[in-house]
Amino acid sequence: MTYDNILRLSDDPDVNDVIRFLRAREVVHFQRFGEGLRLAKDKMNEKNVYYMNPAFDK
Repeated sequence: MTYDNILRLSDDPDVNDVIRFLRAREVVHFQRFGEGLRLAKDKMNEKNVYYMNPAFDK
């Protein structure tokens, strides 16, 4: 939303190009964070993770 607001206020093409790049990068970072979180959750359900495996403490 912030990037869109800046684009509405700016009439400089060089500034707009940078803002569009930053907005796209932000989207990619958000997607990658989601993928990393999903992978971490999947790994937590595996038996080889010591802090989720009750047999490890025996």
